[in-house]
Amino acid sequence: MIVVYTSPGCASCRKVKQWLKDRNLKFIEKNIFSTLLNENEIRHLLMRSENGTEDIISKRSKIIQERQIDVEEMSIKDLVRFVQQNPSVLKRPIIINERNFLVGYDEEEIGAFVPQELRRVACAACTSDCPSYAVCGHTREDVDLETANQPRLKAV
Repeated sequence: MIVVYTSPGCASCRKVKQWLKDRNLKFIEKNIFSTLLNENEIRHLLMRSENGTEDIISKRSKIIQERQIDVEEMSIKDLVRFVQQNPSVLKRPIIINERNFLVGYDEEEIGAFVPQELRRVACAACTSDCPSYAVCGHTREDVDLETANQPRLKAV
């Protein structure tokens, strides 16, 4: 299941939600200001991010700058509590599922959230006369780019 962490008034959050809706992908939206993020959830986000706090914490947020907080020096427990009390420090949107993790709206990277089997089916079955081609065509482009970027095996 895709989970999208959002905030009101966030243009990138709206883009991500619309992108998912356009492709009929089910997702759960969690508004970081109206939903209290629990300790396990925050820990999970930190573990999934490749660069730890750098990926999901905005060091330019008002509270971090005003208090001159160094999140890198915080213990995990203190960091989790800090994020719970100050959810505005989270970058957004944060999009996560079992296999993928993305912060922000990135037109190229978000295609990873279309299930692989759906990308394969769209590639094989959808032609320009298909009523769903507007969606499948984008999916096909994503798959073609993926395939082009994969190393090719040479016959020996």
